[in-house]
Amino acid sequence: MTLPLLLIGCSSPPAPVSAPTAAPQPTVTTPPKVTPASAPSSNTASFVNAKSRWVLASWSDLPGLANDNLNEAWTAWLQSCTRSATAHKKFCPEVQQLSNQPSSVQRDWLIKSFQPYRVESLTGNAAPSTGLLTAYYEPIFEATRNAKPGFNVPLYGVPSNLKSKSPWFSRDEILKNSAAQAALKGKELAYIADPVDAMVLHIQGSGRLWVTQADGSRRQIRLAFAGTNDHPYQSIGRWLLDQNLTKDATWPGIKNWLAQNPHRATELLSKNPRYVFFKEEALNGNDVQLGPKGAQGVPLTPGRSIAVDPGSIPYGMPVWLSSSGPQTQLNRLVMAQDTGSAIVGAVRADYFVGSGQAAGDLAGRLKQDMKMWILLPR
Repeated sequence: MTLPLLLIGCSSPPAPVSAPTAAPQPTVTTPPKVTPASAPSSNTASFVNAKSRWVLASWSDLPGLANDNLNEAWTAWLQSCTRSATAHKKFCPEVQQLSNQPSSVQRDWLIKSFQPYRVESLTGNAAPSTGLLTAYYEPIFEATRNAKPGFNVPLYGVPSNLKSKSPWFSRDEILKNSAAQAALKGKELAYIADPVDAMVLHIQGSGRLWVTQADGSRRQIRLAFAGTNDHPYQSIGRWLLDQNLTKDATWPGIKNWLAQNPHRATELLSKNPRYVFFKEEALNGNDVQLGPKGAQGVPLTPGRSIAVDPGSIPYGMPVWLSSSGPQTQLNRLVMAQDTGSAIVGAVRADYFVGSGQAAGDLAGRLKQDMKMWILLPR
């Protein structure tokens, strides 16, 4: 796998949490009444949330507005509308009616019905509206149902006694502690070939497996996030850099280092004590095109779903994202549908790019500045 990812800020989705329930106070989902679009862009009207400030903006401030294929964004918006407590629920019938309309019609409705607000940091930095964009994806690996030579790295379901202690056993203890191993006995969902690939799945929080069945047939399944041992995430790539053991903390670089130092594999992997447990989901129909469920509880849409800090942006909110850098240029409508342990701050987003190696290549490289505008009803 060629994933050039410096392992210092990946998204590993936590268990779904409830979206905030009222806006713009620290726990908000119902947007505040805003000034009409005819108000000048210099108007200083703003709303302060728990972790961000929303500042009145003009539609003309949004880069690339005229060029976005909004039909793609509508797929993600319709997913959010399946949640009873989603933000802007009252607009869902209109969103549904517009789902097959040209982008120009959707854009006119968006401008008529919503007002953009620029998302800013509450801290006194020099560029409060500029933040960090990274990306995440859904990896795909070969797997078997039973351990066999070449496939002996287990991926586990949730142990029955996970809630008996917090935090639960660390990654190192799971490998060595008899009580941890006993709790996980019979919880094996599948086996893959490489412990570093297992770490990829743990960091991304979900993945797909091509599973070879007992009869020799192959089928693709999804392993979705089901829980963690409640230990903090620590980057194994950062540890290698800090120890001056490598200058290449990408996945290929880490695998190369392990190939030269196989006796240190357990030592390296234990530097990240966080361990993720999964649940198996079948892949049928549209599930193949969509990603795993995010923290909002809806399937992620490649290229149109983002993970955010819910203290800055509530789940289910439409967001205009603008980012330009060496890897990609993005000016598009996205939906806040997920979060992650590393996604913290006012102007911070993790962009879901899809499944497979090509998505992983982009996710591994993408780390650049961005701006966001949240769209509130008029």
